Amino acid sequence: MKFSIQQYPLDNQIENRLISNNREFLNWPLVYFLEEQGAKEAYVGETTDVIQRLKTHIKTEKKQNLDSVNLITSELFNKSATLDIESNLIRYIAADGHYSLQNGNLGISNHTYYNQKEVYWQLFNDIWSELRTLGIARHSLEHIDNSDLFKYSPYKSLSKEQISSLKTILQCLLDDNAKVSLIQGGAGTGKSILAIFLFKLLKTKFDEFNFSDFDEEDESLFTLVKQIREKYGDLNMALVIPMASFRKTITNVFKNVKGLSGKMVIGPSEIVKQRYDLLIVDEGHRLRRRINLGSYFGTFDKNNEALNLDKMTATELDWVQLQSKKSIIFYDQFQSIKPSDILKEEFNQLKNKTTTRNEKLTTQFRVKGGNNYVGLIHKLFNETDHNITNKDIGFYDFKLFDNLDQMLKEIHKKETTLGLSRMVAGFAWEWISKNNPEAFDIEIGETKLKWNSTAVDWVNSPNAINEVGCIHTTQGYDLNYTGVIIGPELDYDFSAQEFIVHKHLYKDKNGKNSIKDDKVLLDYIINIYKTIFLRGIEGTYVYVCNPNLRKYLSQYILLCGENERYSTLEFLNSQGENTIPYYDISVAAGNFSDFQLVEDIIYINIPDLSNPDDYFACKVVGESMNKVIPNGSICLFRKYFGGSRNGVITLVEGSEIWDNEIGANYTIKEYRSKKTTDEDGGKHEEIILKPLSTLDYAPIVLRDEETMNFKVIGVFEKVLG
Repeated sequence: MKFSIQQYPLDNQIENRLISNNREFLNWPLVYFLEEQGAKEAYVGETTDVIQRLKTHIKTEKKQNLDSVNLITSELFNKSATLDIESNLIRYIAADGHYSLQNGNLGISNHTYYNQKEVYWQLFNDIWSELRTLGIARHSLEHIDNSDLFKYSPYKSLSKEQISSLKTILQCLLDDNAKVSLIQGGAGTGKSILAIFLFKLLKTKFDEFNFSDFDEEDESLFTLVKQIREKYGDLNMALVIPMASFRKTITNVFKNVKGLSGKMVIGPSEIVKQRYDLLIVDEGHRLRRRINLGSYFGTFDKNNEALNLDKMTATELDWVQLQSKKSIIFYDQFQSIKPSDILKEEFNQLKNKTTTRNEKLTTQFRVKGGNNYVGLIHKLFNETDHNITNKDIGFYDFKLFDNLDQMLKEIHKKETTLGLSRMVAGFAWEWISKNNPEAFDIEIGETKLKWNSTAVDWVNSPNAINEVGCIHTTQGYDLNYTGVIIGPELDYDFSAQEFIVHKHLYKDKNGKNSIKDDKVLLDYIINIYKTIFLRGIEGTYVYVCNPNLRKYLSQYILLCGENERYSTLEFLNSQGENTIPYYDISVAAGNFSDFQLVEDIIYINIPDLSNPDDYFACKVVGESMNKVIPNGSICLFRKYFGGSRNGVITLVEGSEIWDNEIGANYTIKEYRSKKTTDEDGGKHEEIILKPLSTLDYAPIVLRDEETMNFKVIGVFEKVLG
């Protein structure tokens, strides 16, 4: 173990205890965790002078209830390492939910680290496993990564672009002539994260921030916060979220963050109840006007009457501006999806007012295909410009299926391995199952599916993997994989080179009533699919109902099938700047250094792969990992240099131990290790190599000296084709 965790009572004797037991780390970088034994409050910090820091905490009134300290020490620690581990502990402990943290928004910016962050991440994995053993942490990192509390955590480190936007917003609050800060950004640019972070930043007491570890950029940000506090005191503020489903999700997040409350998250109708110092509006493009409101017409009119506004022309955007001294509105015109949404022209008018400050977010934080993938999606659905020259989206998993059942199976596999993988469709089928749970809504060939059984927080509902969501249940959410069904309402005309909308096949009545011009409806439907295509972090799979549209998209998206599996891989006979070696492990023998290349030395060109010398590729055959790796796939592996292996899919060599379906020397399995004690008190080390298969494969279990007869040589990264 490369670290230790030692627990001490946090009292006036702490100095003597540390001098007696931990002298070598008294002036060494370390991380500490303060907790209240038997309660739920805690604090995370890092320091190079642990005695002085702990004595300061003991004197702090707010920390009087914290009676125990856990010191995390390691000879590997330097200032960069402790900053990184502190930041990760704050994020993951906050999202784990076992403790309520007293920390302010530590780790504002992404620090420039002395060494590679990957090294610290392996160390953090091991530390987290030990914290779970000690009962300090409850959930696995993988579980937390998929939780809303983590995705929308106000403790995240921010990019320089986000910090710049924060400063602009804060300056707006200090500017007596500025009333509105309009923040424009596309899907996945971190608008919701920024809104929540800002809310927590303004609600955290200024004296709770520790400036010793902040760089100049962070400190200048907090100087603005201090000035706002001095100017306004404790701000009366609320976070406005127009969509009920997403509002419920963020309400639950606020309930679990110390200093915040679910009551601080409101819908547009609640704005009329009181005046606010500040309103922060997320998803501002979904604020409504008086068109196609259905049952909401009555409430809408009463709210306008209460505010002395013209009920025929006033909008929810007017309510925001009237009921707040200052407002911050996050907006994306390409996510306006129905006629009741306020028109972009009204936002343009707001943008051009002298009392409005404007800021743009451009960096993609959600999808791993980055800005190239976002640009590709906009080009795909651009009616006037089909000149797509850049299809390089890195390792983003973007595929077109001509068989819906095959896509369903792949999404279910992703759900098993990653979680948060969902089917989503355009609104081209009636919601029959809403009133008849036995009925099916979507029927395509022999495939029968049902719409979402709940409209509120469907993404996290228990049966979501067996249902199909729509734009109204997924907008604002992050998914790992999205399986998109483009319905029969959208088509493509090759002769005119334009998209076609079949209005009678579009079933969202509130989404099409009052629209006279099919081109307007087409724009809304295009925005719906663009928004859905930008939900998946790891990948997006697509099935298209209309043959012409499928043919059009197949020009730009990999068509998934056995014959097309390797069509996007570029094989070369010589090594180049962006190449990695391709090994055929079905015939390889010996250790990693003796790996045999296929007969004619072959390399695979992988553009934009950082540090290509750290990677290699193999063709994997067999069914023991078919939940993750289809039989016959070429996979990308990162060379193993050490660090945590628990829960990781690894390529291991061990010819003396087993015979398996991919040769006598190598196998690929999920790695698990543990220490056991037998009835006689004997200690044993056990390693389990676990298959991830739909078939009945037994795990490989190694004990004691057997664990020395194999070698981990690679960590699975991705299926290339």
